[in-house]
Amino acid sequence: MRLYTLPFLSRRSLLSAAALAFGLGTAVAQAAGEWPSQPLKLVVGFPAGSSPDLTARALAEPLGKALGQTVIVENKVGAGGNIAADFVAKSTDGHTVGLMINGNMTIARILNPKVPYDPLKDLAPVSLIGTAPLLLAAPANASGSTPAQWLADARQAGNKLSYGSPGVGTVAHLGMELLKAQTGIDPVHVPYPGNPQIMNAMMGGQIQLSLLPPAMALTQVRAGKLRAIGTTSTGRSTLAPDVSSLAEIGVKNYQLEIWNAVAAPASMPSAVLNKLSATVSEIVRSPEMRARLFQQGWQVVGSSPEGLRNRIQADTKALGDIIVRQKIQIN
Repeated sequence: MRLYTLPFLSRRSLLSAAALAFGLGTAVAQAAGEWPSQPLKLVVGFPAGSSPDLTARALAEPLGKALGQTVIVENKVGAGGNIAADFVAKSTDGHTVGLMINGNMTIARILNPKVPYDPLKDLAPVSLIGTAPLLLAAPANASGSTPAQWLADARQAGNKLSYGSPGVGTVAHLGMELLKAQTGIDPVHVPYPGNPQIMNAMMGGQIQLSLLPPAMALTQVRAGKLRAIGTTSTGRSTLAPDVSSLAEIGVKNYQLEIWNAVAAPASMPSAVLNKLSATVSEIVRSPEMRARLFQQGWQVVGSSPEGLRNRIQADTKALGDIIVRQKIQIN
């Protein structure tokens, strides 16, 4: 009888092999449908009351019921949402995902090479939730009897005006820089933690204009506290049918959308991503959630990971072009 012997393995090698086997076993278990095995953390990069926060909180309860685990919304505010995106990208617990906006998943590294994560490599697309144009708003007492006259006055005022955005590199910031290039207005940029703070600053007279989510802006417009100038859609938006588009008041070749989406760490197993994507998409396309998200200012999509990936690629090019054209950079 011939005897076979195993090569000598050090204690460290045995432990490494055991750890690898455990990791593979965990991934297989997750892929087999046992995920999630603990509460899910849904991370948002903007403060309570902001548009991404409202969407996350609307999604949390039905998502938790569908997955059989509690979904906890956690706000990690700062850097235009990139602090939260970096946290999600580096999460290894298999139960942390993020509710993110365009910039966090597209041009973060183009804008600032020092951003500690790569949105195209470190984040896995899950589902595009909804899209919306932005609404150019001004204080209620802004000059000009018509939107076109307001634009003419803003052009004349030059850098005496200032505008707010949720941070350098956000779509509201890039969109305003593009608007400056195409209209000749020249307001100074003032970044804020989120849109609620921007609206308070505008109503308080600290800033004179901003691009805001329609649902948030229209609440104050209808209350007589803000004035709607136009939307960034090519035609009138179903989210703000009574507001002219910027194209209607003479701003040509200008179209801009914000969107929000669920993303996960790139390390999350594909079977788990597909399960999460299918669940999120089904929830947001339900009549109840569709109506709720529409009230929040979103035209619902509910895409597959591939659909979101395609949108990321398209927006990375479009928003990247604005950055290059306007020479926008964070040092």
